[in-house]
Amino acid sequence: MARIAGVDLPRTKKLQYALRYIYGIGLHTAGEICQKAGVDASTRVEDLTDEQARDIREVINRDYKVEGALRTEVTMNIKRLMDIGCYRGLRHRRGLPAHGQRTRTNARTRKGRKRTVGLGKKAAK
Repeated sequence: MARIAGVDLPRTKKLQYALRYIYGIGLHTAGEICQKAGVDASTRVEDLTDEQARDIREVINRDYKVEGALRTEVTMNIKRLMDIGCYRGLRHRRGLPAHGQRTRTNARTRKGRKRTVGLGKKAAK
């Protein structure tokens, strides 16, 4: 099993798709990494040689910010937005969508489970 950037890649998948298990690497970036390392993107992870795995590790460490460093950077960017009090920071602070989506309906991923309002106890006469 190949371990790259602290992530165990699935053995049976093709390299281009297995690299996507690393936070910060998508399909396009995975293709670029394979090309820079000189490895065929359709190679299965279990068929990688030690030299090829080493080349891929070197390319990722040299050219890309992934996993912990990237998570830290994203978190710090969001924290900075909240600290300066800009609109996007306020949306993050309130747990609402930050990119202009509607919130009257939908937005359940950010807002959480729907809580019905106004169906409490009936008032006594």
